[in-house]
Parts: sequence; C-alpha cells; structure tokens
Amino acid sequence: MRRERNTDMTEGNTRPPYTRYHWAKSDRKSPGRIHLLEHHLADVGACFEALMRQPTIRQRLAITGDLNDLDESLVARLSVFAALHDIGKVNVGFQTRIWRDDDLPGKPKPRWAGHTDDVVPVLTDQDYTTAEWFFDALGWDDFLTWDDRGGETVCAMLVATLSHHGRPLQLEGGRRENPALWRPFGDLIPQDYVRRIGWLLRLWFLTAFEPEGPPLPSAPAFQHMFLGLCNWADWVGSNEAWFPYVDSQQDDYVETARKQAKQAIDTIGLNLSTQRRDFKNVPEFGNLFGIDGSPNAIQQTVRDTPLDQPLVIIESETGSGKTEAALWRFARMYERGLVDGLYFALPTRSAAVQIHGRVERFTRNLFLNDTPPVALAVPGYEPGADAASVAMQDYNPWYQNGHDDDRPWASRNPKQYLAAQIAVGTVDQAMMAALQVKNAHMRAACLARNLLVVDEVHASDTYMSVVLEALLDAHVGAGGYALLMSATLGSAARHRWLHHGRRLAHDIPPLGEAEEAPYPVVSTSGNENDNIIAAGENDQGKTVSVEASPTMHDFADTARRALTAARAGAKVLVVRNTVGHAVSTQQALEELAENGDTGLLFDVEGKRTLHHGRFAACDRTILDKRLEELLGKCRRPGGRVVVGTQTLEQSLDIDADLLITDLCPVDVLLQRIGRLHRHKDNNSNRPAGYASPTCVVLTPPDNDLAPLLTDGKHANGLGPKGYVYGSLSILEATRRLICEHSEWRIPELNRLLVERATHPDALKAITEEMGDDWKEHALNTEGGEIADKQHARGHTIRRDKSFFEDNRDVLFVSDEERIRTRLGDDRIDITLDPPQPSPLDPSNNIDKLAVSVRWLPGEDVPESVTPSPTGSGFTFAVGDKRFVYDRWGLRRD
Repeated sequence: MRRERNTDMTEGNTRPPYTRYHWAKSDRKSPGRIHLLEHHLADVGACFEALMRQPTIRQRLAITGDLNDLDESLVARLSVFAALHDIGKVNVGFQTRIWRDDDLPGKPKPRWAGHTDDVVPVLTDQDYTTAEWFFDALGWDDFLTWDDRGGETVCAMLVATLSHHGRPLQLEGGRRENPALWRPFGDLIPQDYVRRIGWLLRLWFLTAFEPEGPPLPSAPAFQHMFLGLCNWADWVGSNEAWFPYVDSQQDDYVETARKQAKQAIDTIGLNLSTQRRDFKNVPEFGNLFGIDGSPNAIQQTVRDTPLDQPLVIIESETGSGKTEAALWRFARMYERGLVDGLYFALPTRSAAVQIHGRVERFTRNLFLNDTPPVALAVPGYEPGADAASVAMQDYNPWYQNGHDDDRPWASRNPKQYLAAQIAVGTVDQAMMAALQVKNAHMRAACLARNLLVVDEVHASDTYMSVVLEALLDAHVGAGGYALLMSATLGSAARHRWLHHGRRLAHDIPPLGEAEEAPYPVVSTSGNENDNIIAAGENDQGKTVSVEASPTMHDFADTARRALTAARAGAKVLVVRNTVGHAVSTQQALEELAENGDTGLLFDVEGKRTLHHGRFAACDRTILDKRLEELLGKCRRPGGRVVVGTQTLEQSLDIDADLLITDLCPVDVLLQRIGRLHRHKDNNSNRPAGYASPTCVVLTPPDNDLAPLLTDGKHANGLGPKGYVYGSLSILEATRRLICEHSEWRIPELNRLLVERATHPDALKAITEEMGDDWKEHALNTEGGEIADKQHARGHTIRRDKSFFEDNRDVLFVSDEERIRTRLGDDRIDITLDPPQPSPLDPSNNIDKLAVSVRWLPGEDVPESVTPSPTGSGFTFAVGDKRFVYDRWGLRRD
C-alpha cells in the first residue's frame, strides 16, 4: 500500500493541508488542524462495522429487514453506506469554510455550503451535470447490483446515510442546484476526489462488491434502523479521543480506523464478550436483592412467564415488589442472551433518582465481576454527586468531539443515554426514540438491544400513551423486549398496550366481565385475545378506611386534622393536586403550630418546608433524602406532617400512618394509598388510633363537582379548567366509590375500583345520569383526546415509510420545542449569576433553576440573570416577570 507522508513543508510547499486535501473535521480552536475526509469516512464505516460485530445489535437490524441474520457481504455493503455519510463534504463551498483570506488562489471564495441539504440537487438530478459525473465517479452501477427493486432500495439507503445528523433529508422543495459548488477550486477537484473515495471503498470493504451477495432488505423499518446505527457510528467516529486527526493521505488508514473503532466500542461498553464469558449465573432471589426472603406471588409469576415474550405487563398493588420482579426478569433474560442491558423508565425525574440507587445495588449483586456502571438518564443530575448540575458537551458535525472527563460515554449527553448498558431515567428519554426530534433514530437503535421497563404506565395521558405505543411498535418490531408495570391498569388500557399498533376484530370486555378479571396479574399478548395469568395474593393486603371530606379549599381544617394526628404520634402525608394548594396548606400548618409542636412539621436542618417539583435539583435531592429518613422503612417513632404534591406518590419508599389527599382519579388515588401503611415492619410502633390505615379524601364543597365544569379559579387541578385531571366523569366515579365503599380492601377490590372509574361503560352511565352539561363536557373531553391522538401521531416517526419512495412521509415537519413541551420537558434553565446558596442547605450553591415555559410567555430568556438575595432565599426577574425562590420552592412573585 502507498503511504504518503506530509512532507510539503520540507519540499517548499508551505500551503496548509486543508487547501490541498479534502477535510472532514477541523479543530475549532485551531482551524488549521484537520482530519482528512477519507479518514473520517473510514472511521465511521469501521465504527458501523464494529457495531455489527455485536450480536444483539446485528440481530436487531436483521429482524427489521425480515432476516434471521446479516450475511457478511450485507454487513460490508451497509458499512459502505455508513462510510458515505459525509460524501457531500467534497463540495468546495464546504471545504473553503475554514480557509483564510490569504489561502484564496486569487479569486472569490465559493458560496458557503453544507454537506447534506446541498447535495440533494445532485441526488435528484436537478444538477444533472454534476449528478452524471458524481455517480459515475462513485461507481454507482455496482451499487445497483445490490438492489432487487430497480434501484429504489440503494437510493433509500443513500438518503438514510445522508440523514445522519438526526433528521431525514428532504428531497423535494429544498436547496436549489448550484453546480459551482462541485467544480474545481484551487487544488480541490471534487470529481477526482469522489473517484478516489469510490476506489477506497472497494479497497476497504472488498466483500461488499462481490457479485454473489444477497440484495439489501427493502423494508422501510430496516432503513430507519440503519439510519440510527449510522448516526450512532458517526457520533463515535467523530470523537478525537479515539480517532486522532491525520492530515496526510494513507491508503491503508482503514486498518487504523478498525483498530480504533474496536477500542471505542469496547470503551463505550458495547462489547460484552468478556462480561458474558465471566458471568456465572443469576444469584438466588435473596442474594440478588440483598434481602432475607423468597419471591412473593407476583414476582414468582413474572419469573415463570416465558422469557421470549416480547411484551409483558405486570399489574400489582403498590409496594408489592414489581421493581424487583422486573429486575429479576432482566437478569434471566441477560443470562439467556436475549438482551444486552436495561433501560428502566420512570414518570418523573425524582422517581428516577430514587430508583437509581436500587438498580445500582442490584447490578453489583448480578455482575460480581466486570460490573457495568448504571447511568442516570436525567438531564441535570449526576449520580454520586448530590444530583448536582452537569454540563453536557454536545456533538458538532465537523469540529472535534473530544471529552475531558472520565464519565462513561453514554452519560455525557442526553442523546447518548440510551447507549448505556444499564440506565435508569425518565420515560420521555425513551419516548424521544419514537418522536420527530433530532437523533431519534439513534436513540431507538441504542435502545433496541436492551429490555425497556416502563413503570406506572397508568400515569400516561392520551398524548403520551400514543407516543409510547409508537415506541413499543418500533422497539418490539426490531426484536426488542419491553415490560410495563402498573398498580392500577384498567382493561381498556391493558388491551391497548398488549395490542399496540394492531386493529383487532373484538373490543375490550364489557364492564361486568372486566370487573371479574383477576388481580394481581401478569399479561402477555396473544394473536387476538389477552393472555392473563393470575398471580394470587402477595401478602400485602390491607383494609383502608376511606372517607370524603368536602373541605378541599379549607386549608386550616386540613392543617388542624394533620396536626391532631401528628400530636398523637402519627406520620401524616398530605398530598395536594397543585403546588399552590400545597403551599397554602403548609402556611396554614405553620400558623396553627404551637410551641409544643416543634419537630412535628417537615423540615431540613430545622428549616420548615414541603415537597414538590419546583425545587432546584440539589434541593430535591435533600428533600427526598430527608423524606425517606422521616417516613421511610426504617423511620423513627414520633409524629410528623409532610405536605407535598404528586411527587410524593411516585416511586418514593415512604410509609405514612394517615393519608390526607385531594380528590383525584381512582388509579392515582390507589397510587397515593400505596404510601399508607406501606411497611408491615412499622405496624408494631404505629400510634393508638392509627393502627389501621385511614385515607381522607378532600373534595369540593358539598361534594359537588358540577361547578368545576366552568370554575377555573377554585379548580385545584380538577376538571376542564384545572389542567391536571380533566375528566369530571372519572372524578365523579371516584367520588362515588369513596362514598359507597367506606373500606377499601387492597388488593382485593383494586380491579373493581379501577374498572368502575375508568371503563367506558361506567363513564357513559355517569354522563347519561348527570345531564346535558356533563354530556357536553364528555364530548369535549373525547374531542380533546382525539385531538391529542392526532397530534401525537403527527409527531411520531413513520417507520413504515421509505426515505426515498415516501420521502415526504418521513420528514420531521413538527416543531421540536412543541414536542418536548408535550412530553413535559418544557422547562427552561435560568442561569443565576452569581450562584446563590440554597435556602435549605447554604453549603450548596444553586446556579440554575428550571422555569416552566408557561411562566415565560413571549419572553426572550437571557443567558443569565442576576438574583437579589433576601433573608430567606433570593428573587430574580426574566423580562417583566419576577420570581421568588426560598424554602417553599420557586414561585411567581
């Protein structure tokens, strides 16, 4: 092989390499440092090839193409396409972007150009002259032999690889042709360089061009998975830490690229050969979770469910060990070689942070040797560092992408989270693999090899449910595995999840039949019918006294009731639907508390506070830790009142003697009740009068929900003006269940309670009974749900459509900011300069606060704001909006 050294300086040629060779990467700080285009193409092709050496990743791609495996010639051909991802950079408009004025050969510099959109006129023959020599120089006729559909498949694959920056390439209505971009300029001759690339590809991937290879799969899903893997390979291959810049031509450079690609894949943690070789077997249940005991009924049923079931749903009461059941199943699936890793998706950031520690302990017990790190897939949080804010370094399409820290690759950027072998994070991070957001295909490709666990699927609204269905279609359709968990899933929801993406001939069972279904259960999908496996009792049963109190707006009454119980030694949990009502309740408590009540109110280091989502990340960590200390499994005797919002109901391992809660849908109410008398170990020290669990449900005045049809001021999150729990029919059904059943036997009554408050037949009966205004509300609610479904479907990726034949159908036409807002990722980080001490722990500094976009309408968010310290916290302004942050959290002033 010819090896050319860069000796131009000694030979008298003082012109920099980037004026003589086509470059792909440039050092932002020193633009003269370059990595040649041909070398970067080799890097990415080698990275894709290395990904294909990982059995699970290779199998997932094969499945999307309806194949059992990928022939080596297919792997080589796909590697060729991956290498071609940046071929558009040969245009002189891109190449001269880093040229200095004194680099110009005496004529004007070409128009600034990119390397994806600007190549479209060539691909579509708008620039016919360039297209003719471009495809001839590349040797496109050889590519056409890989296609049994007249060239449509190879064209689609080329479009897919050119879409590697995260969005599908638009073939019509984009950039106009500009032949000047492709003409020689100085020493740069694009036509000759494309010919060189074509020659190098045949040198690098010889088997790709052997005539006897099978045709490329034509399934659109295959194209979409390939794009994700190509995107992934480009992110890895763009890291200078693994692929140092080389600015002299080396025909045999591909061997260096392959060596570095293997090292990169090993470093990231994708090569599991050593880990699997050293893996002995799954420890016994008690050893796996560090407990003295055996699996309960639901855990044993999950264990006995065949491992090759692509989708499994666990329905069991809160506190029954669903998390351990899911982790145990993952351990056995890993042992069998069905999955490489795990993504555990939670509904909220705080829930993810809480579960992360449990998964870390499980992982250490499972992998006694070569234990993989457990990534915390929550932007702004870092495990082991008090959830302090982390600066994420982003990918840049042509500059270097090195990293100076020692964190695992998958933890360095939210877009890379799903590449982790084991990760715990929010469900929106997984959902973005199904949505029209940048790098979605890479997210899906990363996720495909792992078991996807989604906790609390009942918490998904209509929009989120449709997105999750699309995610399951893509994940399971690629041969992946998923497990959904819920304490309170109705038959309609279960039926929808089990048969996601399919139209069935039959409907959900009628109400009476649905009520008779067993609980707890494990469900899998059959061809037509739901396969439901009864699990039996989990020894978690309890009888809860439930009463309605029409005092939702009487904060003093709620405070008095809570303080009375705390004075008797009870741990009291007060869950309000909105932050406003939670703060008002806390203020009423503090007004009523007497000197003798010192220590009865929730505090951090003596500072009274409450628990909700509008605290800085460092303060949320403190609050969660303090909450579990006071109300956790190993709680100490003595009364205490904790006020909060929905953050108290999800994934926190806390145990209250008395629960006071706002009215909410029955599935949410059961979730909140799961925090009541959660641990039997505490039963012996519960105070007199609270030995049995009691739940007080705060309802509107006179127990009448009808005013909520129009009242937004006093909605407290309820009804069409409340924007939290919009369906009054479900709320009315829940209210009636509370009034009709003074004792809730859990889990015995769970199925009946959920069906009577969520089943379409039950809701229709309530609507008919309540009259015309309620019928209109039901129609509006249904209309809103239909609109949400349409919006969600319009935001999801069409993986059944080809990048070439159906190009318009695969384009990302949606507003990404709007999509993220619908996911709940609508908060804008406001940088505080200078950082301010936390009002809860002054040793922690707060440098950022997340503010909802709903609080900043029409405001241009500055790079930073200057806060003003106060006696209890600080204030700041964004435009004409003023905010306060203190021990009560973030509030509008």
